[in-house]
Amino acid sequence: MSASPVTDAVAERLDAFLLSMRSRSTEYGPDAELFLGAAASTLRGGKRLRARFAHAGWLAASGGREPDTALWGLGAALEIFQSAALVHDDLIDNSDTRRGRPASHRALEAAHREAGWHGDAEAFGRSAAVLLGDLLVAWSDDLLEETLDGHPHAAATRAEYARMRRDVTVGQMLDITEESAWSVNPPDSLLPRALRVAALKSARYSVEQPILLGATLAGAGDRLLEHLRAFGHPVGMAFQLRDDVLGVFGDPLVTGKPAGDDLREGKRTALIAIAREALPADPRAHLDSRIGDPDLTATDVAELQQLIRSTGAAEKVEQMIADYSDAAVAALDDADLNDEARQALGALAEAAVARSA
Repeated sequence: MSASPVTDAVAERLDAFLLSMRSRSTEYGPDAELFLGAAASTLRGGKRLRARFAHAGWLAASGGREPDTALWGLGAALEIFQSAALVHDDLIDNSDTRRGRPASHRALEAAHREAGWHGDAEAFGRSAAVLLGDLLVAWSDDLLEETLDGHPHAAATRAEYARMRRDVTVGQMLDITEESAWSVNPPDSLLPRALRVAALKSARYSVEQPILLGATLAGAGDRLLEHLRAFGHPVGMAFQLRDDVLGVFGDPLVTGKPAGDDLREGKRTALIAIAREALPADPRAHLDSRIGDPDLTATDVAELQQLIRSTGAAEKVEQMIADYSDAAVAALDDADLNDEARQALGALAEAAVARSA
């Protein structure tokens, strides 16, 4: 996605917030600068997708009003929360890279070594990344509260934001649980379990809730929020299913992560559930035995990719993506929206689903 006035405005708000945070942190001493710098580093790059969906939600509910500064604060808070989630996600998944750069725990590990500090650099990196994610969550809340101070729709926006935080945290826990719990659950339950993880961990907070937050900030009524939810949920599901496909088949030069990273991490996604159900007993057992092995070689990954392709699972997931996209279009058709909001939502939905990174 190219730069836009939305991303520029959010970037400006982020820069101002970071400057404020760092100016208040001089009392922490020089060692804290490593920590604060790592936090700022996580906010570089990215598609600003959540901020852009929040803007589209605003357009849907604002009646043509120009965005006020609160919208850019909300968008920036969402981006900080996204960074927190990615720091913790990379730590949980033992991912070495993010957006083509070292993941935060690896960057902090490297900083420990470069400084010549005593002790286990890897343990320091992991411990510091836990705290880094916590700091980013706190910063997200700080900025949200600054943004909502005195705003007429503060209470409703704050409640939706709180729900988003709860949903994604529980979804992350269900995601790591499924990497173990799949083995004791009925095979026909694995796909609905994977879709529940997708909804909570990603679909809601990536698409649905940013739209609702932007609309709520603009004063949306219940009926409009219902239509926007009916649009945002299927787009979010399609977004996550595309992520699942890229996690197995994505080009590392485009995604910024190694090929087949989801296979090494043991992700029990909808793609894997569908493939597993289609396989005979022996190949299924082979797939189960290899998923989650962090030492899979490029040859191993290619062999598993071919095994998954042979089941037709990738095609079935693509059909699910198309079905979710159709449901989103239908929801927009039924909504009372101005042309600008309709076009913004449709364009963002297409970009979120038809992507390679």
